[in-house]
Amino acid sequence: MKKTINVALLQISSFSFDQKANMEKGVNFCKKAKKMGADIILFPEMWNIGYTSYDKKFLKSNKSPINPQQANKIKEWQRNAISSKSNFIRYYKALAKELDVAIAMTYLETSSRTPRNTISIIDRYGKIVLTYAKVHTCDFSLEAACMPGEEFFVCDLDTSKGRVKIGAMICFDREFPESARILMLKGAEIILVPNACELEQNRIAQVRTRAYENMMGIAVANYPAPFANGHSIAFDGIAFNKKGSRDHLILEAPGKEGIYIAKFDLNATREYRQRESWGDAYRKPSCYKVLCENKPKSNFKRKDARR
Repeated sequence: MKKTINVALLQISSFSFDQKANMEKGVNFCKKAKKMGADIILFPEMWNIGYTSYDKKFLKSNKSPINPQQANKIKEWQRNAISSKSNFIRYYKALAKELDVAIAMTYLETSSRTPRNTISIIDRYGKIVLTYAKVHTCDFSLEAACMPGEEFFVCDLDTSKGRVKIGAMICFDREFPESARILMLKGAEIILVPNACELEQNRIAQVRTRAYENMMGIAVANYPAPFANGHSIAFDGIAFNKKGSRDHLILEAPGKEGIYIAKFDLNATREYRQRESWGDAYRKPSCYKVLCENKPKSNFKRKDARR
């Protein structure tokens, strides 16, 4: 690794279901990000439709039944799902090759049953090297219309500055420590996280903790205000140096639309992992069997939870 890996967080607003307009806007921002020195470009969650139909009223109560209006929104989602072989994705594959940059594209993906909330990482040669479907779907919202993923993945991404192990999780995934922990165990050095909700102090603290406890970089791209609140963030996971504790926040964007570059020093991360005590250094997996139990305690039971 010669230099820092620059991850461009595209904190940009969408044109809802107008996928052509979203595609064109995304292309323009990718070109700008490349000129700013990006090695990897990360979109916010479900970019092809801008996470349209995000129903905040429904989100606030997991007791609300699906009403006819919400059912219509679900059908509209299903009509706007695309495949990894669609013109939308093919266009970005060609763009990644043209710009010599990796693009982490997010979209509502068609599947054999209901759609999936998906991210595909396209390398600088225009090939998809990782496709991940959101495991922790927000089943208390309209995202219950999506089929959850079943596994977390890491890819060995070839950049112009060297190879880096990249993992991915999506929005609500970051609220579960198991997501980042599994990606760390699979070798991830940086996790890319597309997002579509308010990033306030508690969620930001979650991301800080995930990076710290796994000694890894995490980059989160969110939608700007007023759809979300912006504040796309990045932590490098290096919480201590020779002087002691350090703030490992390397970027927090304001609320407005823009391109924000997070710079990760992979040499520093790799050296840090060789000497510090977190990550997989002193874990005791034989004591964690309860983590695999599939029966929630009574106060955590939810009728709409899919396990």
